[in-house]
Amino acid sequence: MQKKLQADYIGMLAGSMCLIHCLATPFLFIAKACVNPSCCDAPLWWRFVDFMFIIVSFVAIFYATQNSTKQWVVVALWVSWAVLLAVILNEAYEVIYLPEVLVYVPALVIVVLHFYNNRYCKCSEQGCCLKQ
Repeated sequence: MQKKLQADYIGMLAGSMCLIHCLATPFLFIAKACVNPSCCDAPLWWRFVDFMFIIVSFVAIFYATQNSTKQWVVVALWVSWAVLLAVILNEAYEVIYLPEVLVYVPALVIVVLHFYNNRYCKCSEQGCCLKQ
């Protein structure tokens, strides 16, 4: 149970940091474009942060879902993670046009689901964490 709680806290933190990263990006690059109009692309290290959040959220979801008592939460966490991965990959490789705001939806859903999982999907005794 301790790993699940830690995983949910890590997931909440990673998801929140991902949202902050996504919210800050437009403002940082508007400011950068005003200072240096010839350089408007995100630096490679900044784009790497997107993939770092994907990896951290994968690990947090993996451990959080190991002992979750609600099957729908498990499915929703993994679906949200897959959508977030797809949006970030699409943004990196520009496969199809998607509005930038779309990245906020799965990231926010992951944070909310980690909160819910931490609050309502707890086991009170050993061996009770069978998915329902």
